Amino acid sequence: MPDRQKSRSQIRPVALAVIRDGSRLLVRRYTAPNGDHYYRPLGGRVEFGERAAEAVRRELLEEIEAELDQVRHLTTVENIFERDGERAHQIEFLFEAQLVDRSLYAADLISGVESSGNPIEAVWIDISRPLDGPLYPACLRDLLSTG
Repeated sequence: MPDRQKSRSQIRPVALAVIRDGSRLLVRRYTAPNGDHYYRPLGGRVEFGERAAEAVRRELLEEIEAELDQVRHLTTVENIFERDGERAHQIEFLFEAQLVDRSLYAADLISGVESSGNPIEAVWIDISRPLDGPLYPACLRDLLSTG
C-alpha cells in the first residue's frame, strides 16, 4: 500500500565536502523550524550530467568561494528522512578534501551565499566533543573516528 504522507517524490543526489583539521570539521549549522540545531558538511545537489566530485568542487566555490584540493571519495550514504513535514530521499556522496586557501582553517566563521541568494555560514566544530545538535549524515562521526 503506498504511503500517503507528502513527499518530495524524487531521489536527490548530493555531494558533500568532508573537510577536517584534526578533530575539527567544517560544517554548516542549520536551525530547524522548532529551533533545534543540526550540522552537515557543505555541498549540494549533483546536477544532471555532472559527476559528484565535480559537484562538490562547484558547490564549495559557489557557497563560500573556496577551492578544494585532494578530493577523494570517502563513502556514499542513502538516507530517507522527514524534513519540514515531507519525506525526503537522498543519495549522499561524501568526499574528503582540503581547502586550497589555508587561511580558511584559521577562520572561526566563513560566510557565503547559496545559489538561491540566501546567506550561509560555515563553522568549524570539534567532533570529539558533544554538539548542541546532531551531525548528518548520522554515520559521519563514526566514519571519521575509524578512518
